[in-house]
Amino acid sequence: MSKQSPFSFLDGLMERIVSGPQPPAWLVHEVQHRAVLFLNHVLMQEREAMDRLARQAGRTAHVQWRNFFMTLQLTPAGLLDLAPEGAQPDLRLQVSEASPLSLARSALAGERPSIRIEGDVQLAADINWVVDNVRWDVEDDLARVIGDAPARAVASVAERVAAALRRFVGARMGGAGDLGAHGADNSTAHRSPP
Repeated sequence: MSKQSPFSFLDGLMERIVSGPQPPAWLVHEVQHRAVLFLNHVLMQEREAMDRLARQAGRTAHVQWRNFFMTLQLTPAGLLDLAPEGAQPDLRLQVSEASPLSLARSALAGERPSIRIEGDVQLAADINWVVDNVRWDVEDDLARVIGDAPARAVASVAERVAAALRRFVGARMGGAGDLGAHGADNSTAHRSPP
């Protein structure tokens, strides 16, 4: 007898929410702009990432998950902008996993989802380098607002909560290996490609 996940009902619920009524175009556009602002904030903290992306200025990448998508254009400054409507992408990245719950589980376990990639190989390599090497320094941003000591305390609590969530998810996924400090699976199990 196979064990069913105690969270399997969430898959159905998330499926209904994601495939439900679509948000208005103005809301989608605003959310995309906010996402670009956030990504640029993170990129500006790593000069090497900006230099790599600046070499690809004018190129576009279309990122899609289910019916949600965004086409980004690389700027001469090495930052991102929304591509003009109808722009032909040089690179297409499509997240293969359809289930939002499975994506969340993978993220909590420190795994990347499988992605279908089509297009410019060098652009894909540069984007992959950025994904591998650039991280948002939440503690640094928080320290600018509330100071160093409180930011460190909040970050410490957040790290413990994240570690507890990874252990919880790992236990519910049938003891999916030894999850390390950053949620990386330290076992020899095969991971999905980036």
